Amino acid sequence: MKITVIGLGQMGGNMALTLKRAGFDVSGSDRFEAARERLAAQGLATVGPEAITASDVYLLSLPTSDHVREVIETSPGLLDRAPKGSVIVDTSTSDPVVSRELAAKVIAAGLEWLDAPVSGGPKGAANGKLGMLLGGNMATLERVMPMLEAMSAKRTHVGGPGSGHVVKLANNYLCATNLIATAEAVVLAAKAGVDPAACLSGLNSGSGRSAVSEVNFPEWILSGRFDSGFTSGLMRKDLRLARDAADDLGLDLALLHQVVAGWHANAERPRDGDDFNHIVSPILAQAGVDFTRRSANDEETSA
Repeated sequence: MKITVIGLGQMGGNMALTLKRAGFDVSGSDRFEAARERLAAQGLATVGPEAITASDVYLLSLPTSDHVREVIETSPGLLDRAPKGSVIVDTSTSDPVVSRELAAKVIAAGLEWLDAPVSGGPKGAANGKLGMLLGGNMATLERVMPMLEAMSAKRTHVGGPGSGHVVKLANNYLCATNLIATAEAVVLAAKAGVDPAACLSGLNSGSGRSAVSEVNFPEWILSGRFDSGFTSGLMRKDLRLARDAADDLGLDLALLHQVVAGWHANAERPRDGDDFNHIVSPILAQAGVDFTRRSANDEETSA
């Protein structure tokens, strides 16, 4: 199976290297020369968009649906350049409406489509332990299963084209909500004299636990690292997509609108380029909880 990975950022680059280590014939492409050079230095064959060659699978890892549309329709224009029967797998977090439109065009052109948004961050991409939400025909899924198995620890087929992106938006909405809710719960406990770490241990033994309390807080927040590899700007984009999808379906989801507003209330706290876990920082500050100081103090101690 020959695979071309298009988009060599932290996620796409690590996925490409993981697949190469698994024995696949992998090349990579990115519009930015610096990204191509970084992966080439790690042993991956790379080319510019205009030099993409025939592959069995084109694996896309791109920031937005607009970038996915560009790759498929114009540059490099996979609709015209990809061999008949090849598969386009979109691992981006994309607008489901756009995904379904593009999937129809891809299938009409004699290609196959699979949306496969991922979770697990750059670390999961590097160690082949991603979670994948899959939308597309079962026959297409089975065809690329060896590749998916090399990339991921868990794969869930949720429906036809676009379905993976619908569920991914729902997932990110819950993650964004749980970050705010868990931070407020920690502040409540801290103000009442309970150590934040002890509070989280209690939450994780009860029904209030979530991936945010079990993973995000100890891994990236309590540690003061804030280096998950996913930015606040990308989370804001995903929340807007979830809100727009709900509105288009005529749904009155009040909490979703409140969460979207909360994430957009202050463009500086956090900034779009900041790690998305920083959304908790102004909330925790109400109780004098600042885990960014912990990492600085640790550095001073170790020095």
